[in-house]
Amino acid sequence: MAEQGLYEELVRQFSAFGAVKRELGRALPADCPSGSAAALTLLERHGDMRMSRLAELLAVDMSVTSRHVAHLAERGWIDRSPDPSDKRGRILRLTPAGRDRVQELARCTTRLLAARLSDWSDEDVARLTELMARLRRCFDEQSPTPRTSAITAITAITA
Repeated sequence: MAEQGLYEELVRQFSAFGAVKRELGRALPADCPSGSAAALTLLERHGDMRMSRLAELLAVDMSVTSRHVAHLAERGWIDRSPDPSDKRGRILRLTPAGRDRVQELARCTTRLLAARLSDWSDEDVARLTELMARLRRCFDEQSPTPRTSAITAITAITA
């Protein structure tokens, strides 16, 4: 186990990472804020799902998820159809325009990361990716309800 001072520095770095997250969010198109981008990305990655599952993956409550879903549906990026197993529920599904938007979001964030990390070696980028994935797995394994945060989803669109 690492010494206490290393964990304290890690906490400081996590706090400072907020600036990186904000810049990633600003790199997204104005009509697709980070929460909507996260929802689109999760639908692309996990496929059709109910809104309750999307809320769980986003780690936000249903009212927040509902706003994201309405935003996406208004732009034609997702369809909401009745759930055949429970007519009260809705199944969310990406449209072709939504798939195109996910690809555009990936290009935006990839360009930003490539620009900011242009002086990093491929090995450094690979190592950072490996360590971030390992960290996320540690938290997913320890969590009573595995969830994917919005920022994880945003950064995942570059994968």
